[in-house]
Amino acid sequence: MNKVPLFESLRSIAKDIEKKNMSPVEITKYYLGRLHKLGSEYNSVVTVTEQLALDQAAIAEKEIMNGNYKGLLHGIPFGAKDLLATKYGIPTTWGAEPFRNQIFEYNSTVIEKLCDSGAVLVAKLAMIELAGGMGYRQPNASLTGPCKSPWDKNTWAGGSSSGSGSAVGTGLVPFSIGSETWGSILSPANNCGVSGLRPTYGRVSRYGAMALSWSLDKIGPLCLSADDCGIVLEHISGPDSRDPSASDNIYAYNHDMPERPFKIAVLSDATLNADSEVSNNFQHSLQTLGQFCDIEEINLPEYPYEAITRTIMLAESATIFEEFTDTGKASLLTAPEDRYGPYARTSVLAKDYLKSIRLRDEIAQIVDPILSKYDAICGPTRGNPASPIEDEFRGAIRGNAKDTLGALGNAVGLPAISVPNGFTRADLPTGIQFVGRAYAENTILSLANHFQKKTEWHLRHPAEVLDEI
Repeated sequence: MNKVPLFESLRSIAKDIEKKNMSPVEITKYYLGRLHKLGSEYNSVVTVTEQLALDQAAIAEKEIMNGNYKGLLHGIPFGAKDLLATKYGIPTTWGAEPFRNQIFEYNSTVIEKLCDSGAVLVAKLAMIELAGGMGYRQPNASLTGPCKSPWDKNTWAGGSSSGSGSAVGTGLVPFSIGSETWGSILSPANNCGVSGLRPTYGRVSRYGAMALSWSLDKIGPLCLSADDCGIVLEHISGPDSRDPSASDNIYAYNHDMPERPFKIAVLSDATLNADSEVSNNFQHSLQTLGQFCDIEEINLPEYPYEAITRTIMLAESATIFEEFTDTGKASLLTAPEDRYGPYARTSVLAKDYLKSIRLRDEIAQIVDPILSKYDAICGPTRGNPASPIEDEFRGAIRGNAKDTLGALGNAVGLPAISVPNGFTRADLPTGIQFVGRAYAENTILSLANHFQKKTEWHLRHPAEVLDEI
C-alpha cells in the first residue's frame, strides 16, 4: 500500500478506493493491525471482528473491481459501540460483565445499513457498562477497564461511548458509531479531540440497540471532522418499520452549503463555572465565528432542565432494567456504585416522571420559537477537558458546571455537533458544540464545517499514535 490512510478524511479514502489506488483488503488489514497493537493499550476495544472484516473487505474489493462502487463508505472500516447488536456469533456485551457472552442472531439497523453500504466492521468498541445508566461516577466502570484519551493515557476518554471516541482519536478506525442519552457522544468527542454528532431524536433507528431511555436514546457518528459525520449520518438515518420512533423524514447530507451570514446564540452563562482554559478557548472560537456569524447573547426561560432530563432517564431505565435489578445481576457489575445504582432508580415516583414529561412538552413548545430565530445555539461542549483517569468525574469542583444545553438538547431531542476548538496547556483538547432545531442537521453541520475550514484543531493528532504499522 503506497499511501497510509491514517487520519485521512472519509472523502479522501473513498476517492483512493474508487480510483483503485487503495485496496479495501489492504486498508482493513492496516486497521486490524492498529486495533491489535493499540486497542488494549487504551482499553477502547471489546472485540476485534477480524474474520468478518476480512470477508467483508474481500467482497467490497471484488464489487469495486467489477465496477459496482456503492458510494463513499464502500470498503472503509468502522467500529461500533458494543450496545449495537451484531450477528455472526460476535458478542454484544453492553460493556458489562453479566453480558460478556451475549450473542444475538440479528444485526441492529445501523450495523445493517453500514454493511449494506459496503463499510467494513472491524471492531466492537468499549463503553461504560449499560451505557452509564446505573449511575457510574468514575472511568473504571467498563468491561475493558477505564478507557483512555488518545491525548494522555492518564486521562479519561469520556462516557459512555468511550471506545468510539478513543478509537477514532487514536486512529484505530476511520469512523465509529456511538449513542447518546445525555452527553455520551459529545463527551468523548470533547475528551478525545474528535467530532461527534448527536442526531435529532428518531433520525436514526435504534432497532437492535440496547435501550437505556426510550424517549432520550439517540445513535450517531464520531469522526475526524464534521464533514465525515454528515457522510455517515446520511448512511445510517432513515425510517425503519422495526422502530416505531424512527422518523419517516429522509435525510440527505448537503455538504456544499455555501458560507453565508449565520446567526447564532450564546447563553449568557455559557462558561459559568467552566474551566478557565475551556472558557478562553470558547472566547477565541467566538472570534473565529464572528468572521461569518452574527452572535447574540440570550437567556433561556427558567426551567429545571437537568432535573427534568435526569428524572425521565432514571424512571425509564428503572423500567427497562427491572428484571436485571430484581434478579440481583447488578452485583456483577464492575463499578461498586453501579451495583446499587439500579435500586435507587426504582424510587422515582410516577408523579415526578409524568410531571417531567409534561414539562418537556412545554419546553419544546417554548424553545422552538426561540431557536427559529437562530441557526444554532453554541457553547463549550463540556466545562472541563478530560479528567484524570483515577478521579471521580462528578467531584465537587467539576460537578459545579451546568449542562443546560446538554440537558435541554437531549430532553427535547435536538441535534448537536461537537468539534475540537483548542487545547489546554497540558495538550488536552476542548470542544465547541452547536445545537440546532429538530431535523436541522445540515445547518449545524454547515456551521461546523465552516468553523473547521477556518481552524486546524481537528487536523491535530496525538504524536504517540502517529507511528505506522
